[in-house]
Formats: sequence, C-alpha cells, structure tokens
Amino acid sequence: MTNADISRPTRFRAGGLSPRKPTRFSYRPDAGERAALAEDLGLIALYRLELTGEIRPAGRDELVLDATLTAAADQACGITLAPVPAQVSEPVRRRFVAGLETPEGDEVEMPEDDSVEPMPEVIDLAEIAAEALALALPLYPRAPGAEFADGLHAADGVTPLTDADLKPFAGLQGLAAKLAAKGEPGSEGDE
Repeated sequence: MTNADISRPTRFRAGGLSPRKPTRFSYRPDAGERAALAEDLGLIALYRLELTGEIRPAGRDELVLDATLTAAADQACGITLAPVPAQVSEPVRRRFVAGLETPEGDEVEMPEDDSVEPMPEVIDLAEIAAEALALALPLYPRAPGAEFADGLHAADGVTPLTDADLKPFAGLQGLAAKLAAKGEPGSEGDE
C-alpha cells in the first residue's frame, strides 16, 4: 500500500486530538470537490487546492492550527469576464479556545487577534480551506489591458447623460466665479 492509497481524514474531533503532540495533515480535495467549491466561490475553475500543516496543543484548553494554503484558479475578469489566472500561497492560522464566547449584539468590538475562534467540536479542514481561499482571492480580478470605457447609453432619440450632466453643481461653481468677478471694483458691471 502506498501513501496515495491511505485515506487521510479531513475532519478532526477536537477532543480526540493528542494533548501532547501535533497532528499533521494534508488536505487535497478531488476534482469533484474542487468543482463544487469553484461553483460556490464563483470561480471559472479551481485547478489545485491544498491545505497542509498541523494542529497542535497550546495549553490546556487551546489548539493552534498552522498551515499553508496553495491554490491555482481562474476567476472571471470584472470587466470582460475573460479568465484571469490566480495563484494563492497563504499562511493560515486558527487558534481554537475552549470556553470562548462569541460576542453578540449590534456593535461588537473586534479582537486584536483575528485568528481566535471558539473551540469547535469538529475541526473541518475543507471548511477552513474554503474560507481561507475566499479571503485570499482578489476581489476584483482584471484581465491584462481591461479598462472601464466611457459608455453613453440612451434610447433612440434621447440624448445620453454625460458626467457633466450628473454633476449639477459644477455649473454653479462657474456662475459663482463670474458673479464674483462682476462685483469687484473696476469691473464693467460697476457704476
């Protein structure tokens, strides 16, 4: 039996991990899982995804997940919809703390360490990889040379709006300058 034949877990019970030594992992979803994740994230394709690292005890009631996320994907250009390749190589860190309460309310103060989370019953590597990938990908991918063009659109027989039409107070600024010039001593409007 080779390493490729060994089934690797993608979910770990937090209470079942060793309290003394790290648990190493390497999560690599198959083509079907990558396709489903690509659809969920609005990607054209997700060619590669890997989350490799370890979960180690850090005190009595705390676990730390340190990993590296690597991925290769195609995103749609925000302007042309052409495929834009994205390469991701990001560190991923989570600190799971037992007894940590999730703050509730309309206004919640963000903690200094944004890697701290309440201890889950199950640590799901697929969920962590998907979240980390969503955060690492560019929000507005742009294909080389793609630019926003000034487009004027209107129905037949209607004059399209321009940027100047959408700034009605810009004309007032010019008028105010003319009125100020007329009110100055020595100008033609003075009598």
